[in-house]
Amino acid sequence: MFTKEKVKDLHYSVSGKIAAADVQAAADEVLTEYGKTAKMPGFRAGHIPLSVLRQKYNANAWGEAIDKALNADLQKYLEEKKIRLAAQPKVDMAGFEMGKDVEYSLEFDILPTLPAIDLEKITVTKKVAKFDEKEVDVALENIRKSRSVAEKQDEKYKAQNGDVAVIDFKGFLGDEAFEGGEASKHHLILGSGAFIPGFEDQVIGHKAGDEFDVNVTFPKEYHAENLAGQKARFAVKVHEVRKHILPELNDELAKEVGQESVEKLKEHIRTIITDQYASVAQQEMRNELLDVLADKVKLDLPETLVEQELTMAKQEHDHHNAEHGHDHKWDEKQEKKDAERRVKLGLILAEWGTQNKVEVTRDDLQQAIWNEASRYPDPKQIFEFYNKNPNAVAMLRGMVFERKALDAMLTHVKTKEKTVPADELFKQASVK
Repeated sequence: MFTKEKVKDLHYSVSGKIAAADVQAAADEVLTEYGKTAKMPGFRAGHIPLSVLRQKYNANAWGEAIDKALNADLQKYLEEKKIRLAAQPKVDMAGFEMGKDVEYSLEFDILPTLPAIDLEKITVTKKVAKFDEKEVDVALENIRKSRSVAEKQDEKYKAQNGDVAVIDFKGFLGDEAFEGGEASKHHLILGSGAFIPGFEDQVIGHKAGDEFDVNVTFPKEYHAENLAGQKARFAVKVHEVRKHILPELNDELAKEVGQESVEKLKEHIRTIITDQYASVAQQEMRNELLDVLADKVKLDLPETLVEQELTMAKQEHDHHNAEHGHDHKWDEKQEKKDAERRVKLGLILAEWGTQNKVEVTRDDLQQAIWNEASRYPDPKQIFEFYNKNPNAVAMLRGMVFERKALDAMLTHVKTKEKTVPADELFKQASVK
């Protein structure tokens, strides 16, 4: 058992000694287990003398025996003190020699005790968005546009914003054509902003058969350095112009998107929009409650967890800079403050959620994985990723647990309703 201890806040430093004879006795038990399956020339399985096993495996057996002894001592100590580890302890066995007493020290941080949180004294704002029927009309128009057909127009038709122009183009800097500035029968949606600013505007008004020049200036931050900020001329030829013809809004269109009629489709859209309002409003309340908890709850933080969080943030920062070619500065002071906030809120939610029996069910986890997968073009890859990565599933489970804990907390706080326009609700949510 530990013979010395030093405690400072949440940091513990303990030390002890294990007699060599005790280690060897425990190691012999390990070796006996080895001997049941070990294979050695000249001996039958299960009949290898202990002395022979010691010659070959004693070092490994000592390692296992010491690990077991340390873990047993630590577990007994934690139970007696009624404390919990914040992270794996650091072990120091400086001067260790086989066959001699093992002197060791352990350093570790423990989890803090969560103070009582009187949620009924906390008030958060529940934002209620006014339902605007115009949003249903916009959604219906988007459905029509998604099923529109681009029909070729006659040669007298002049291209308008939103039309598709089928064009040839060739770009020049002065009199010299530049690489990558040429294409044949390219389908350009006018007004899409897909081309250099000003290009599409100069195509509007032209018709099939027209040949003309488009003069533009490349943006200063253009990805190709030889073109950035340069004035350029494009020789353009229009082959044809196609106009998007929208289908009629009728029951047949409604059935194409899985509804029985236009009225049923409208009801479905209203439900989706209402659910979106509620989802965003709920997230706003979560954010507000997190701010209150971070500000009001006093909690000592295990430095080990803060350091781990800060290390992960630094790795993510460096990876993002390298991947996107950025040179964003690392603000150590602010980043540590943010890391402390994340650790603090994580501890609060984990402890409160455990105390109040918050659980993540199998359905909760499957729904979370599905929600994540639905954001990608190929959901199958996301499912396979989680199937092969238990650590990723554990992280996702932790995120779901925290959200459920927050939602459970929100059932205990007071709320005050505030009616806001829908666009304001979504705007506020987008900047979080």
